[in-house]
Amino acid sequence: MMRTASIQRTTKETSISLALSLDGQGQHGIATGVPFLDHMLSHVAVHGLFDLTVQAGGDTAVDDHHTVEDVGIVLGQALHQALGDAAGIRRYGDALVPMDEALALVAVDVSGRGVLAWDAEFPAERIGTFASELVEEFLCALVREGRLTIHVRVLAGRNAHHIAEAIFKALRRALRQA
Repeated sequence: MMRTASIQRTTKETSISLALSLDGQGQHGIATGVPFLDHMLSHVAVHGLFDLTVQAGGDTAVDDHHTVEDVGIVLGQALHQALGDAAGIRRYGDALVPMDEALALVAVDVSGRGVLAWDAEFPAERIGTFASELVEEFLCALVREGRLTIHVRVLAGRNAHHIAEAIFKALRRALRQA
Protein backbone atom coordinates (compact mmCIF):
# COMPACT_ATOMS: atom_id res chain seq x y z
CA MET A 1 0.00 0.00 0.00
CA MET A 2 1.40 3.37 -1.02
CA ARG A 3 0.99 5.86 1.79
CA THR A 4 1.28 9.05 -0.22
CA ALA A 5 -0.59 12.29 -0.76
CA SER A 6 -0.37 15.33 -2.98
CA ILE A 7 -2.28 18.46 -2.01
CA GLN A 8 -2.66 21.87 -3.66
CA ARG A 9 -4.18 24.82 -1.80
CA THR A 10 -4.67 28.36 -3.05
CA THR A 11 -6.18 31.18 -1.01
CA LYS A 12 -6.03 34.97 -1.26
CA GLU A 13 -2.88 34.89 0.90
CA THR A 14 -1.03 31.72 -0.15
CA SER A 15 -0.47 29.13 -2.84
CA ILE A 16 0.89 25.76 -1.67
CA SER A 17 1.79 22.52 -3.40
CA LEU A 18 2.84 19.60 -1.18
CA ALA A 19 3.75 15.96 -1.85
CA LEU A 20 4.28 13.48 0.99
CA SER A 21 5.38 9.84 1.12
CA LEU A 22 5.22 8.33 4.60
CA ASP A 23 7.40 5.39 3.55
CA GLY A 24 10.28 7.42 2.18
CA GLN A 25 13.97 7.96 2.81
CA GLY A 26 13.92 11.48 4.24
CA GLN A 27 14.36 13.15 0.86
CA HIS A 28 13.03 16.68 0.72
CA GLY A 29 12.70 19.79 -1.39
CA ILE A 30 11.19 22.63 0.59
CA ALA A 31 10.74 26.27 -0.43
CA THR A 32 8.05 28.08 1.53
CA GLY A 33 9.47 31.59 1.43
CA VAL A 34 9.98 31.32 5.21
CA PRO A 35 13.57 30.13 5.72
CA PHE A 36 13.16 29.01 9.33
CA LEU A 37 10.06 26.97 8.43
CA ASP A 38 12.02 25.38 5.58
CA HIS A 39 14.75 24.45 8.08
CA MET A 40 12.23 22.89 10.49
CA LEU A 41 10.36 21.00 7.75
CA SER A 42 13.64 19.53 6.53
CA HIS A 43 14.02 18.05 10.03
CA VAL A 44 10.48 16.69 9.76
CA ALA A 45 11.45 14.80 6.59
CA VAL A 46 14.89 13.60 7.68
CA HIS A 47 14.00 12.52 11.21
CA GLY A 48 10.66 11.01 10.22
CA LEU A 49 12.09 9.29 7.12
CA PHE A 50 9.30 10.87 5.09
CA ASP A 51 9.80 12.20 1.59
CA LEU A 52 8.43 15.73 1.52
CA THR A 53 8.21 18.34 -1.21
CA VAL A 54 6.71 21.74 -0.43
CA GLN A 55 6.46 24.77 -2.71
CA ALA A 56 4.70 27.75 -1.20
CA GLY A 57 4.22 31.40 -1.98
CA GLY A 58 2.51 33.80 0.33
CA ASP A 59 2.11 37.31 1.61
CA THR A 60 5.35 37.18 3.58
CA ALA A 61 5.85 40.89 2.90
CA VAL A 62 3.06 41.36 5.47
CA ASP A 63 4.34 38.61 7.79
CA ASP A 64 4.88 34.84 7.83
CA HIS A 65 1.67 33.89 9.64
CA HIS A 66 -0.51 32.92 6.66
CA THR A 67 2.22 30.88 5.00
CA VAL A 68 3.18 29.03 8.19
CA GLU A 69 -0.44 28.28 9.13
CA ASP A 70 -1.41 27.23 5.60
CA VAL A 71 1.60 24.91 5.26
CA GLY A 72 0.48 23.34 8.56
CA ILE A 73 -3.04 22.94 7.14
CA VAL A 74 -1.80 21.30 3.93
CA LEU A 75 0.69 19.02 5.71
CA GLY A 76 -2.07 17.94 8.11
CA GLN A 77 -4.38 17.18 5.18
CA ALA A 78 -1.62 15.21 3.46
CA LEU A 79 -0.89 13.18 6.60
CA HIS A 80 -4.58 12.37 7.01
CA GLN A 81 -4.91 11.39 3.35
CA ALA A 82 -1.70 9.32 3.30
CA LEU A 83 -2.72 7.41 6.45
CA GLY A 84 -6.04 6.47 4.87
CA ASP A 85 -7.94 4.19 7.24
CA ALA A 86 -4.80 3.98 9.45
CA ALA A 87 -4.73 0.20 9.14
CA GLY A 88 -1.56 -1.37 10.46
CA ILE A 89 -0.27 1.65 12.38
CA ARG A 90 0.66 1.63 16.06
CA ARG A 91 -1.48 4.74 16.67
CA TYR A 92 0.71 6.06 19.51
CA GLY A 93 4.23 7.43 19.42
CA ASP A 94 6.47 9.58 21.56
CA ALA A 95 9.95 11.03 21.48
CA LEU A 96 12.19 12.84 23.91
CA VAL A 97 14.75 14.83 21.92
CA PRO A 98 17.60 17.07 23.09
CA MET A 99 19.03 19.88 21.00
CA ASP A 100 22.00 21.23 22.92
CA GLU A 101 20.51 22.67 26.15
CA ALA A 102 16.90 22.27 24.96
CA LEU A 103 14.85 19.15 25.64
CA ALA A 104 11.41 18.49 24.12
CA LEU A 105 8.92 15.70 24.66
CA VAL A 106 6.30 15.09 21.98
CA ALA A 107 3.60 12.42 22.16
CA VAL A 108 1.27 11.62 19.26
CA ASP A 109 -2.05 9.80 19.05
CA VAL A 110 -3.45 9.21 15.57
CA SER A 111 -6.83 9.63 17.21
CA GLY A 112 -9.05 11.05 14.50
CA ARG A 113 -9.44 14.17 16.65
CA GLY A 114 -7.44 17.37 16.33
CA VAL A 115 -6.06 18.31 19.75
CA LEU A 116 -2.87 20.19 20.60
CA ALA A 117 -1.77 20.17 24.24
CA TRP A 118 0.96 22.82 24.34
CA ASP A 119 3.31 23.29 27.29
CA ALA A 120 6.16 25.29 25.82
CA GLU A 121 7.54 28.78 26.15
CA PHE A 122 10.12 30.53 24.06
CA PRO A 123 12.61 32.86 25.75
CA ALA A 124 12.59 35.16 22.71
CA GLU A 125 9.76 36.52 20.56
CA ARG A 126 11.76 35.88 17.40
CA ILE A 127 14.09 33.26 16.00
CA GLY A 128 15.92 35.43 13.50
CA THR A 129 13.00 37.00 11.63
CA PHE A 130 10.60 34.15 12.48
CA ALA A 131 7.99 34.84 15.20
CA SER A 132 8.35 32.11 17.85
CA GLU A 133 4.58 31.95 18.36
CA LEU A 134 4.24 30.57 14.82
CA VAL A 135 5.56 27.18 15.96
CA GLU A 136 2.36 26.71 17.97
CA GLU A 137 0.24 28.13 15.10
CA PHE A 138 1.78 25.63 12.68
CA LEU A 139 1.07 22.73 15.04
CA CYS A 140 -2.53 23.89 15.69
CA ALA A 141 -3.21 23.77 11.94
CA LEU A 142 -1.41 20.43 11.58
CA VAL A 143 -3.37 18.66 14.34
CA ARG A 144 -6.71 20.09 13.23
CA GLU A 145 -6.34 19.00 9.60
CA GLY A 146 -4.38 15.83 10.35
CA ARG A 147 -6.91 14.81 13.02
CA LEU A 148 -4.08 14.07 15.43
CA THR A 149 -3.68 14.53 19.15
CA ILE A 150 -0.24 15.93 19.90
CA HIS A 151 1.23 16.83 23.27
CA VAL A 152 4.28 19.10 23.30
CA ARG A 153 6.21 19.73 26.48
CA VAL A 154 9.51 21.60 26.63
CA LEU A 155 11.45 20.38 29.64
CA ALA A 156 14.52 22.60 29.26
CA GLY A 157 15.94 25.29 27.02
CA ARG A 158 17.32 28.80 26.89
CA ASN A 159 17.74 29.22 23.13
CA ALA A 160 14.53 29.65 21.11
CA HIS A 161 16.06 28.12 17.97
CA HIS A 162 17.16 25.02 19.89
CA ILE A 163 13.73 24.69 21.52
CA ALA A 164 11.93 24.86 18.17
CA GLU A 165 14.36 22.39 16.62
CA ALA A 166 13.93 19.93 19.49
CA ILE A 167 10.13 20.18 19.12
CA PHE A 168 10.17 19.53 15.36
CA LYS A 169 12.67 16.66 15.62
CA ALA A 170 10.66 15.05 18.43
CA LEU A 171 7.45 15.52 16.45
CA ARG A 172 8.80 13.62 13.48
CA ARG A 173 10.22 10.79 15.56
CA ALA A 174 6.91 10.45 17.41
CA LEU A 175 4.97 10.46 14.14
CA ARG A 176 7.29 7.84 12.67
CA GLN A 177 6.75 5.63 15.74
CA ALA A 178 2.96 6.00 15.56
